[in-house]
Amino acid sequence: MCSSSKCHRFRDPRSTKYDFLASVLVCCPGCEKVAHVGIAPHQSGLHDQVLFAPRRLVCRNCGVVKEWSRGGVVLHRDRHAPATDPYFDVRLWLQAETRHGWIWAYNLEHLDLIRRFVQAPLREAIPWHDHGRKMTVVARLPAWMQQAKNRDEVLRAIARIHTSLLRT
Repeated sequence: MCSSSKCHRFRDPRSTKYDFLASVLVCCPGCEKVAHVGIAPHQSGLHDQVLFAPRRLVCRNCGVVKEWSRGGVVLHRDRHAPATDPYFDVRLWLQAETRHGWIWAYNLEHLDLIRRFVQAPLREAIPWHDHGRKMTVVARLPAWMQQAKNRDEVLRAIARIHTSLLRT
């Protein structure tokens, strides 16, 4: 039996990467500080097609503003390359490289979900007989991120990512 402070259980909330696309932190193409990609203000009430809703990239540091609408959406797939935003193809701010590959997140909520999963010694997957979402964010994490032997390295990388926000 473990004490309540040492025993952490993670239950998959069934979030997919699409659930985190409403707000994305990126590296500004103008000044390389933190910028924000969100749903364009006039479209914020429409949530049926969040993936393809018009977007706006805004940097509060240098004032860069870019608009995106009706283009291709490219979701990141290469674990050996830095991740980019699906709309403007600019580098995500929340990412770090490890010896196994890149750890990245669209926003702090996404990063926190990954952190909670990695640090939990007890992880409850979606039951095989459940007909709900199966390909969730945590179900799709690479095997090296899920292995207990890499837990400390992954958590250190996530801590570096958090620290990168404080330095801006």
